[in-house]
Amino acid sequence: MTFGQFRVSPRSVTVATILVGMVSLAIGAHAALNKRSLDVAKALAVADTTGSITVKPQRVALVIGNGHYPDANRPLKQSINDARALTTILRRDGFDVIMVEDANRDDMHRAVRRLESKIGPDTTALLFFSGFGIQSGRESYMIPVDARIWKEADVRRDGLSVETVLGAMKERSARVKLAVIDASRRNPYERRFRSYSHGLAPINVPDNALILSSATPGQVVDESGGQYSLLMAKLLKSLDTPNPDAEAAFNKTRVAVSRASGGQQVPAVSSSLAQDVPFRADAAMASRKAGS
Repeated sequence: MTFGQFRVSPRSVTVATILVGMVSLAIGAHAALNKRSLDVAKALAVADTTGSITVKPQRVALVIGNGHYPDANRPLKQSINDARALTTILRRDGFDVIMVEDANRDDMHRAVRRLESKIGPDTTALLFFSGFGIQSGRESYMIPVDARIWKEADVRRDGLSVETVLGAMKERSARVKLAVIDASRRNPYERRFRSYSHGLAPINVPDNALILSSATPGQVVDESGGQYSLLMAKLLKSLDTPNPDAEAAFNKTRVAVSRASGGQQVPAVSSSLAQDVPFRADAAMASRKAGS
């Protein structure tokens, strides 16, 4: 084969064809590899949004409503209602909620372990408990429905300390720790104790935490006649505002409850927050972007 002054042998053509084929294969393989990388990236993005890949949520809550205690004269209907209403609000505001009703001791401990598994360094973690609470050894204990309490030592055995849950949040490096404890009720076990301290004890506040209790330490609150407890009714109203800040909402709730009860019930707010904590997810995202 001759092109102008050049003579090309059949062997040269074969070699050139092979080289061109190899280059084409290499280009095709490279393109396929790039496409596969893009597909994997897309798949990961989809998995992240669907939850098939484990991602620590940025806002998680444990909500416990205990209403049916065998030792009580009647159920605490408001506790269940309060837990359900707050769960609805929290989910609306972007919280991943673990919710349990009429939890026994094992249920409560399992729920705390689930909460711990969801907490990461950038997480805002919240605990809500409504039911009977008892102070013992200067700690406040949340009481499960299957508690068998005849003496103060039984409180520590069967109850779950609020400080224990807050400590677990801290150990998991939660960025913000929140707690709402509605348990300052006259409980059915007090007649069994020789010496008894009414209400809850002051709750130790870890760093960057905010705690709302239904009454000041040592105070007992009577059940109201509404669908929700007075604390929850005012808290729901405080949270149902545009972009509520957690500390402002808790303080607003404290004032509203005190006024509505004529000073007979004064909630306690304890804070060690070093930052504003928006309650709604969109406001929280905007706040993080502004601070970054």
